[in-house]
Amino acid sequence: MAIQPNRENGSVDLRSYAAIGDGRTVALIALDGAVDWLPIPALDSAPTFARLLDAERGGFVELQPTEPFTVTRRYVPGTNVLETTFRTASGSARVTDALVTGVAGRLPWVELARRIDGIKGAVTFRWRVEPGTMLGTAQPWADETIHGKVLRIDGVTLAVRGSKHGQHGGGHRAIAGRFTTEAKSRHLVIIAGTADEPVHMPHAESTDAVIDRTIASWKSWSREFSYDGPWADAVQRSALALKLLIHSPTGAIAAAATTSVPETMDGEKNWDYRFGWVRDVAYTLDALLKFGLREEPHAAVSWLLSAIRRNGPELRVFYTLDGALATDPVKRDVAGWRGVGPVVVGNPAGDQLQLGVYGDLLRLMRSYVAAGNVLDVQTGRLLATIADAVCDQWQLRDSGMWELPELREYTSSRMGCWAALDAAVVLCEQGQVPGSAERWRAERDAISAWVSANCWSAELGAWVAWPGSDRLDASVLLHSITGFDRGPRMSSTIDAIRQKLAVGPLVYRYTGAEHEEGAFVACGFWVASALACVGRGAEASNLMGELVALGNDVGLYAEMIDPEDLSFLGNLPQALSHLALISAATTIAELGGAK
Repeated sequence: MAIQPNRENGSVDLRSYAAIGDGRTVALIALDGAVDWLPIPALDSAPTFARLLDAERGGFVELQPTEPFTVTRRYVPGTNVLETTFRTASGSARVTDALVTGVAGRLPWVELARRIDGIKGAVTFRWRVEPGTMLGTAQPWADETIHGKVLRIDGVTLAVRGSKHGQHGGGHRAIAGRFTTEAKSRHLVIIAGTADEPVHMPHAESTDAVIDRTIASWKSWSREFSYDGPWADAVQRSALALKLLIHSPTGAIAAAATTSVPETMDGEKNWDYRFGWVRDVAYTLDALLKFGLREEPHAAVSWLLSAIRRNGPELRVFYTLDGALATDPVKRDVAGWRGVGPVVVGNPAGDQLQLGVYGDLLRLMRSYVAAGNVLDVQTGRLLATIADAVCDQWQLRDSGMWELPELREYTSSRMGCWAALDAAVVLCEQGQVPGSAERWRAERDAISAWVSANCWSAELGAWVAWPGSDRLDASVLLHSITGFDRGPRMSSTIDAIRQKLAVGPLVYRYTGAEHEEGAFVACGFWVASALACVGRGAEASNLMGELVALGNDVGLYAEMIDPEDLSFLGNLPQALSHLALISAATTIAELGGAK
């Protein structure tokens, strides 16, 4: 379906964005053809192009017809390469966008290739490469060199080259141009970028071939999939979205590609998600292992174990993509998406105690071993130490999965500790982890008894958020998947959550969240998974169909959706949203109920 792009005061609706990447960074491209977000050289670098968060000075890469146009777009099947077809009164043309890769993997520099093929008639395009202020911290300038004009900003150097691209003008802070397509014509606009190192000046003929090689590389990766169950297209697109968030230099997996996209138009709930959360890493690897993939799970496990040893002995909620501890968050003096601030670099939750991460880690290692891997002695000892820590700490108050400021005895945290010790017992019995399976089994059973005695509300017919509370928490649904409860109590909890927290297929995170933020995309998929786990497969399938339809035109999801108008909220693409989709699809397929 053709879409008329709309940009107001420099901003577009979040549903407008498609994502492309190269294993190190991610670009967000709006329906009108503009790149509004691109950090260089890495996903967690300061963004060279950030109109997403700073409409006035953030910077962009513009490419669009000079007359009114409509758009249709898609990803080249099995890839993260985007095709956008522009139609005007005078003709049509197709733009293929890729962050291209090299012969042996990612390039040592960032290279955005934009290939424009004329389809029919004549379409005049204008383009402009205008870096921004790095979230208000630097100023760009154009520099004439022996090989032509380049752009510089705070250590980043940008070279702009092309073929039949009509480069002309741009002034002191940009490079621009204009050209006209005709049937079967081909034009290229190429941007190469580096940080604190020399820049490669790309050659159009070479880059043209590299675009095709990048497409072939993505298709080769997609062919490694072993999933052919229900909602296969959505599952594959979600897996490809997750692949964009894998930081190939270290194996880390980012929670999202952006920072500070608001969860509510009232502001203040703006966070930086360009870190590797233990939770998201665990869920991602569980999904990739199910698809039969090997390299990404091993790299991510190695990154996570290295980060734990490097920053231990405590298990942290998240680490930087390089495996370090996050620094204190810093606010930047820019407006934010549609003026909703603050814009933040960093995340304040790094020092929180979240007991659920123990379950995430140990369940991951259990799945990793089950997929045919053997743990080394050092890792076995580390996991045994962590299992012992769970025995000692499970009764502590923590911040829960949702990183809340109030320390409580959160039900889902206790369930997560149960899952940790349940996995530790299995790993010990398999000879992968040394230690006392008897102690871990006894504490696991003690946790189960405590939760059953203290966290169930007969009045609500549900597991509550914490003992004595009348509040609900959608994260308890995850423990239908872990196996803590797949019986009548979980089934009744599902009904209570759908009655109290849901609006149609969408679900809020916890009681009261509807006054604070949008509905959390992952929670809807968790309901679908839980329905399958308690034997309500037909309901799970029906709900799944409704949720899959809520992605944008290219199948991506942000963190949240406003139930009133279905607009996106929060950072994007969001790993947890796509992980929950994959988990729901595979769980329904395994347990029955899929149509």
